Amino acid sequence: MATDDDTYDYIVTGAGSAGCAVAGRLSQSGKYRVLLLEAGPRDTNPWIHVPLGYTKIYTNPNVNWMFETEPEPNLNNRTLYQPRGKVLGGTSSINGTVYMRGTAADYNDWRQRGCEGWDWDNVLPYFKKAQNQERGASELHGTGGPLHVNDIPHEWPLAKAFIEAAMQAGIPYNADFNGPQQEGAGYYQFTVNNRRRWSSARAYLGPAKSRTNLTISTESHAQRLIFEGTRAVGVEYRTRQGLHTARAAKEIVVSGGTFGSPQLLQLSGLGPAQLLRGLNIDVVRDIAGVGENLQDHFNSYLAFRVNQPITLNDIGNSAIRQVLAGIRYAYNRSGPLSGTGIYAGAFVRSDLRLENPDLQINMSMWSTESRSIDGIVPHPFPAFTLSPVHLRPEGRGFVRIKSSNANDQPAIRFDQLHTAYDKAAILYGLYLCRQIAAQPALAPYVVEEVLPGPQVQSDEDWIEDTRQRGVANFHPVGTCRMGHGPDAVVDPRLRVHGIPGLRVADASIMPSIIAGNTNAPSIMIGEKCAAMMLEDVT
Repeated sequence: MATDDDTYDYIVTGAGSAGCAVAGRLSQSGKYRVLLLEAGPRDTNPWIHVPLGYTKIYTNPNVNWMFETEPEPNLNNRTLYQPRGKVLGGTSSINGTVYMRGTAADYNDWRQRGCEGWDWDNVLPYFKKAQNQERGASELHGTGGPLHVNDIPHEWPLAKAFIEAAMQAGIPYNADFNGPQQEGAGYYQFTVNNRRRWSSARAYLGPAKSRTNLTISTESHAQRLIFEGTRAVGVEYRTRQGLHTARAAKEIVVSGGTFGSPQLLQLSGLGPAQLLRGLNIDVVRDIAGVGENLQDHFNSYLAFRVNQPITLNDIGNSAIRQVLAGIRYAYNRSGPLSGTGIYAGAFVRSDLRLENPDLQINMSMWSTESRSIDGIVPHPFPAFTLSPVHLRPEGRGFVRIKSSNANDQPAIRFDQLHTAYDKAAILYGLYLCRQIAAQPALAPYVVEEVLPGPQVQSDEDWIEDTRQRGVANFHPVGTCRMGHGPDAVVDPRLRVHGIPGLRVADASIMPSIIAGNTNAPSIMIGEKCAAMMLEDVT
């Protein structure tokens, strides 16, 4: 642990997907002293490292912030559970491990929004630099990087049947969702190595263990940033021993995630002046965009009962099967525990006039009545889930502190199902999932649709069901938006506007959400941030 008033060259707050990459790269040369602060503990919980173990830590407050939104007006005023990692590796230590980049158009759109250097040709080298692709190096993939990316470890007949059914429904096969095009149906790839989760902490901090110039301080919760004038010069953080401070001779990088980064900035006096003054926080700089522009993918789901005990429900509901699965995994790292239960999917366009997919269909090898802060309880029969995810929602929400106490969760609101397009896209996906389940390839397995059930038929029925069961997809971005203008928080080199010595590096800087899972892009952001900082060093 750092001691009071220790001075480092760089301080990184938050050891999540991006923060680990930033700290790992900044410390790599040995030239610079780096302090990495993480509010949570080390990643010693054994369930973190078992791929399917994320179901055991989905609601574990020891490693999970367990955020919850404000009532969502468009979802019958329901609150939505938001698991976020509070542990080394951040959410990369508790997620579903799917490796997905989005499309080239996503990043070219960032450039069109004024984010110079963030078009596809400029971010691809950092994706490749991070990656150790099991399939080998290519124009679009890299090897030799710290992040292992592997194919599915355990074949499930239902996953294969889903892909065949999607093709029968008119969706082409796609062997690589991170390849030349995204559209199609196929298998996912995962951040797994030797059948164990390969989080950002494993990737970037594992090789750094012997570096004397890197200090990793866990259970160290950043409370506020310290300024001299408008220059960021230090961080105040709390441990079990009390309050401490550390100073940065060069720069501070905030990597607390889409909820945590705007929270820390606001607590430190950077944000909407009216909000801060109302909480008796001294305003260092009035930055209206801090905490605004919140976006997330949105999904609902259909569950289908099957006629054979070939799903994860059967393991979750049987102590004997759980023991056998555990023995199999312990003996040779095989079987159901070696994967996350989400093996296959599809990317489609809800309107053929679109150039790129705006829907992702996830096929999960389990089903549940609900997924909430109370946990995941499988149905008491074998079943699987098809979940249409709207990748390009038009609703925009916010993250705003409710007090000056860093331990108090901020107010979070997404504003899902905001527009006619948001509704039309999710409707298309729901109908398509039902169509896929009715194809010949799945006919030998499917007994009945149990969620929402055949009584839901009309558009109005579907929308009302979605208001009742739809959920944010755990890919929040955008609350420290990169760009120019009064609502932008960071510039294209991720420097906070008007605040020397301070950058933000995580999914919060995305000006618009990408079409796919957000862990790999967050790691890319960390890689690119570190590279820019080393270029700018004086």
